[in-house]
Amino acid sequence: MPTIFRFSGLRVAIYPNDHRPAHVHVIGRGHEAIFELNCPDGPASLRENFGFAQYELGTIQKALGEHRSQLCLAWKEIHGQV
Repeated sequence: MPTIFRFSGLRVAIYPNDHRPAHVHVIGRGHEAIFELNCPDGPASLRENFGFAQYELGTIQKALGEHRSQLCLAWKEIHGQV
């Protein structure tokens, strides 16, 4: 699973054999959350949360928004379409 970027001890990854719609897995501290990217215009939206506190999800969503174009491009490069 390619790591697209890291921030605050978390890893943002896209699985190569994953399904649409375009989304990322945010992994760290024993937790995972899945955010749909809603490419190209965003914003990223939470699909599933496994353990992150609400305030952490807001921080994650903000970071994903700051890297949205990079994430959408990475999804396209890995999967061939958004």
